[in-house]
Amino acid sequence: MRELPQRLTPPSDGAAIGTEIQLSRRAVFSGAGAIALLGLAGCSTTDTLDLPQMQLDNTVTGSVPPMRPAISVDKNVTGPDVMYASLTDGGFQVPAVPWQKVKPQFRRQIVVDKTGEAPGTIVVHLEERMLYLVQPGGDAIRYGVGIGKDGFRWSGRANIQYGREWPVWTPPPEMVQRKPELVKWQGGQPGGLTNPLGARALYIYQNGKDTGYRIHGSPEWWSIGQAMSSGCVRLINQDIIDLYSRVSKKNPVVVV
Repeated sequence: MRELPQRLTPPSDGAAIGTEIQLSRRAVFSGAGAIALLGLAGCSTTDTLDLPQMQLDNTVTGSVPPMRPAISVDKNVTGPDVMYASLTDGGFQVPAVPWQKVKPQFRRQIVVDKTGEAPGTIVVHLEERMLYLVQPGGDAIRYGVGIGKDGFRWSGRANIQYGREWPVWTPPPEMVQRKPELVKWQGGQPGGLTNPLGARALYIYQNGKDTGYRIHGSPEWWSIGQAMSSGCVRLINQDIIDLYSRVSKKNPVVVV
């Protein structure tokens, strides 16, 4: 308790004495409050406090389990400036992607797997516009995708039958009917930077039959997150190159 001031002039009406007494009481209660706070902060023993009655959580921090599993580290999942930089592949100079214009959720990243599928499974979530490659240990590598327009979508379970680097694109006859300008490619458009299949294509088969749907790259990075293709699942070229390097070409595919 602090001492009373020593140089007070005795008042004639007792007012100053009353003031000093109030100050002293405040000091006492202030000190008591500080002691209580120190006790609650762990700076003194807590056995004198009734924690249950005070409805305080006395759980030791170290005993709280983590909210989610730790995310693994992958040398090919780094900063977007590195992942989407220009690169030379198959004799083609793939241009850099202005990644700042790609929404963060559509950039390549490692996430906690929420699909429940076995490692190695490719899961395409149409509503989310996301593709997940399930990893061992509870992780998944997630890529943003563009999907087919209404009426051009496919869903179900299938497998990757095979893959191609810088694939030839052959428009189906019904597409040529809708877009006569594509007749020049009815024999196949060679692979290249303007090819609609981009740098890689994974061909989806179901029960041994070609579904006609592909997971492929696209030079149109701005289409990621959109529903504007003729049913196939498209990725940024840098992302399909990464995905292609991770699959065995026989991976199961789930489109939901």
